[in-house]
Amino acid sequence: MSPSKPTQPNNPYAAAAGAYGDNAQKHTPDQRELEARVLLKSAKFLQDLQNDWDNVNSDLLEETLRYNRQIWMMFYDTALENPDKDRPNDLRSNIVNLANFVFKRETEIMANPEKNKLDVLININREIAAGLMAKPENTGTNPREDGTKKPPESGQTSTSA
Repeated sequence: MSPSKPTQPNNPYAAAAGAYGDNAQKHTPDQRELEARVLLKSAKFLQDLQNDWDNVNSDLLEETLRYNRQIWMMFYDTALENPDKDRPNDLRSNIVNLANFVFKRETEIMANPEKNKLDVLININREIAAGLMAKPENTGTNPREDGTKKPPESGQTSTSA
């Protein structure tokens, strides 16, 4: 062990989070894009598992769910431990609640494995990834192309292009 390097905690989640952060900085300039890619990768693993359900054993099921759980643990930990101005409290709370749902669902799947129970995990990962890949809108500081800052009143349509 090199004396100049700090020792890594003996915690697989901490190690995964560290590797995740290092990889994000080295290979993807956009953190949101990286998070979306990781969620889509997990969704693919879950979908592959579901598609080949008749050949799935408990070890493969557990390994696939563990991979997904590690991703959601990072989201959960980040939401709890990194309050910042870019993530309002309600968003952080929603992330924690969604992660708790994912953890509960994975426990249910391990206790009573059924192919269709994977659907919700696949859909959550895909939907969150889609949201992360969408570019955030600038909320109200720049006027629209036609110079207005708000939509037309009810029943009116804009004729300018």
